[in-house]
Amino acid sequence: MKRILILGAGTAGTIMANRLHRLYRRNVKTADVTITVVDQDQQHVYQPGLLFVPFGIYRPEEIVKPRRNLLSKGVNYVSAVIDHVAAEENRVYLEGHEPLDYDVLVVATGSRVVPEETEGLTGPGWREKIFDFYTPEGAAALAPKLASFTGGRLVINIVEMPIKCPVAPLEFAFLADWYFTQRGIRDRVSITFVTPLDGAFTKPACTRALTHLLTEKRIDLVTEFNPGSVDGAAGELRSWDDRVVNFDLLVTIPPHMGAAFIPRSPGLGDEMGFVLTDPATLQSELKPNIFAIGDATNVPASKAGSVAHFEAEVLQENVRRYLAGEPLDPGFDGHANCFIETGHHKALLIDFNYQVEPLPGKFPFTVGPLSLLKESRLNHLGKLAFRWVYWHLLLPGRDLLGIPARMSMRGKRLTLNPAAAPQPERPPTTETVAR
Repeated sequence: MKRILILGAGTAGTIMANRLHRLYRRNVKTADVTITVVDQDQQHVYQPGLLFVPFGIYRPEEIVKPRRNLLSKGVNYVSAVIDHVAAEENRVYLEGHEPLDYDVLVVATGSRVVPEETEGLTGPGWREKIFDFYTPEGAAALAPKLASFTGGRLVINIVEMPIKCPVAPLEFAFLADWYFTQRGIRDRVSITFVTPLDGAFTKPACTRALTHLLTEKRIDLVTEFNPGSVDGAAGELRSWDDRVVNFDLLVTIPPHMGAAFIPRSPGLGDEMGFVLTDPATLQSELKPNIFAIGDATNVPASKAGSVAHFEAEVLQENVRRYLAGEPLDPGFDGHANCFIETGHHKALLIDFNYQVEPLPGKFPFTVGPLSLLKESRLNHLGKLAFRWVYWHLLLPGRDLLGIPARMSMRGKRLTLNPAAAPQPERPPTTETVAR
């Protein structure tokens, strides 16, 4: 009997469990293969929806479903807190449960926000004039604050990279512009976007497009700002080099780290708790029978749901190859795509990988119907439709029509980055590509 153990029942873990169940369906029925998923709670959150909760577009209950209902029948589910992975024993220790042994381990425990890592962030003013929207509690608490905000200095700040969904903070700024415009008070609200990056985004071509939109929407941009502390009482965000940004309302994206059990598992992760992972095969650097996927990894790809989906196609095959004693496929190229909500019923769409930055053109086919690096109402509708795609196609682990795991150049125009067309045999093995 082969035992496949998946840690985490978020986006990546759920996709992997369902894909592997489809692959080994007959073996699961005969008990030759078992697939077990472990997570610490029962609720699966549609994380892209958290962006819309503060603006009243979604209600918190609309983006949550029971984890068990999203896993294929035949997949075992264990609700428990993970204590640590003992790689030398091929065993995972749980709090209050018997340990679980495995032949293949897939770590899909995502990332978590750690606001306590920034001095003063959770002190005076927390959830009063300082909010996050990367947690259900934070997004829900921010909604009434935005509704009662009558004017002043709104600051959106990324404390440090990497973060989940790197475009979401920019989307929040664009939606805030739209929200306050609809309320008729935009002239009484100054909006400032503060980032540790040297531009609005990690990719140069995309940065140019997004900076233009920030300027057009009268959103100030402060770059290379690394927060050292927050004074909620004084309304001050202070950088390590003693620059100060004043605020009346601070929407922060706190630092992110990997799951808490990873530092307790010798050799599994880096100093931030992300699993040391081969960026092409998704195999752990610690041991051949351990793999990682999604936000849990340290691979230099965006921490986004689309990436987990594309990774899963490669990882499903590599789990099969590992169990069959075959060489692994170095097939993951860092493919990511995402809609960027820009407000006023419009959105951008970007598609890129480790080596090719976002390009203009059409997606997913040569004739579209979606436009790349260009605002459109159709992209906005695509962003809203993604919630249905997420529940009914992405999580069940189904392939998406016309969108392969490996990025396609179909429909793209090489006008912004003509040197980007050649594809490397394998992606970089260090953090040379910004998340």
